Amino acid sequence: MLKLHTLPLGAYQTNCYILHQEGASSCVVIDPGYTPEVVLSFLEGQGLTLEAILLTHGHFDHVGGVRDLAAETGCKVYLNPNDLSMPPRLTAGPLYYTDTYSEGDTITPAGISFQVLSTPGHTPGSVCLIAENFLFSGDTLFAGSCGRTDLPGGSTSAIRASLRRLAAFPQDYSVHPGHGESTTLAWEKQYNPYMR
Repeated sequence: MLKLHTLPLGAYQTNCYILHQEGASSCVVIDPGYTPEVVLSFLEGQGLTLEAILLTHGHFDHVGGVRDLAAETGCKVYLNPNDLSMPPRLTAGPLYYTDTYSEGDTITPAGISFQVLSTPGHTPGSVCLIAENFLFSGDTLFAGSCGRTDLPGGSTSAIRASLRRLAAFPQDYSVHPGHGESTTLAWEKQYNPYMR
């Protein structure tokens, strides 16, 4: 069984997710946007070792803590390379990564199987990550809303297509977005106007 911890970090309250197998010491961090010292302190308090950072996209409020965490732990950092085209002012300088992933990839850091879905629109390289019944949606899908598309690299038509793709999933997932409260895919399909 997977255990999930959520740390809302920084002025934008970006959701940083920490995921590990119950009883295991190795973990994955998704989108450590700010205050790496808070993340490191949490990991130490839980007795967890960081094996990999997974990025849903490259905006500064999702990647700000990456370099310090990677330097401190030696972990891998996964990013969709399509986000390397974004201007540095949106990415807190050159994006740091050690590995790339894209549509259809499956990776297994910390013994957790993640399926990678390409869901462009908020950024060119936005991805959603599925692990068991968890769907980490980054800034593609929010509770009752969706990510903005007015920044460089954003596309309204692309995010609409990405949301239609998620809406077509027959199974339900527990959805954990980049900002705000968690939700379920079934609820979003029924009530989120951007999913229709």
